[in-house]
Amino acid sequence: MTKISILDTNWMGRPHSIAAALLESRGQRAVVDPGPESTLPALREQLQANGLSVADLDAILVTHIHLDHAGATGSLVRENPRLAVYVHSKGAPHLADPSKLLASASRLWGDGLTPLFGNTLPVPPENLHILEGGEDMPLGDSKIHVEYTPGHASHHVSYFDDSNRVAFIGDTGGIHINNGPFILPATPPPDIDLEIWDKSFATILGRKPARLFLTHYGYSEDPAKDLAGFRERLHRWCALADRFLRTSASDEAAQSAFIAECRSEMDEKLGAVESEHHAFTGGLDLSFLGLARYLRKRDKKAAEAKSQAG
Repeated sequence: MTKISILDTNWMGRPHSIAAALLESRGQRAVVDPGPESTLPALREQLQANGLSVADLDAILVTHIHLDHAGATGSLVRENPRLAVYVHSKGAPHLADPSKLLASASRLWGDGLTPLFGNTLPVPPENLHILEGGEDMPLGDSKIHVEYTPGHASHHVSYFDDSNRVAFIGDTGGIHINNGPFILPATPPPDIDLEIWDKSFATILGRKPARLFLTHYGYSEDPAKDLAGFRERLHRWCALADRFLRTSASDEAAQSAFIAECRSEMDEKLGAVESEHHAFTGGLDLSFLGLARYLRKRDKKAAEAKSQAG
């Protein structure tokens, strides 16, 4: 069986916010989603606690290229040039040249970008291994299966270690910290799609995992129940954003109302301290912006279809 270890990157001094996963099998080692470049010192410490260094790694498995998941990849490859980096074909160009990714992130995070995520370096094209979904990758005596699971991002994949029946699903299952009582939808711009996301839930459950590994944070112990509960809140929060966009005087007012109502729900379920932890990790403002963009694209597509039909 593959040995799996949680590596807490201690993002912004906050434990249990971003988890990388260390996979080891017969002398081969891979890390799923190494996190942002800003947390590299913590990642190195966590590897050292497992008797390893960056030089001992063989591969990086990227679920998607958002900076909190993959921002450290270029720096890791610079430190260990033999690293194989696995990423979906739609995300690979942005690891090779992160300029567009960083420009988009700068619009969202402003001056907070570097303190939050560090300096994102490009990954040399020769280190990139392109995925589409459906592949089986050897890791020592184990096999890691890949499925394409878009919805949160158009380039999102999930990895399945059948020896442990664990699925590494990035952000497809939301923010569910330590199998707690609340699963927060993370829906940042630019390309969330709820209809496609629903299909990804089915793809994951079709592999019959016993546990889900979430970057934010750790194991989810009841995949069918947890994904069903997450799907319900995801669609409910989307409807909430839609209502506020239609009834508020401005987008800013709609965003404020959305955040206030979501925080109220979170405070009730989690208490003030953990509610703030989840909100910081997920970014409710970004979730609103992503939902608003999705809703406008959906409405525009529906209007165009109606016009063509008429």
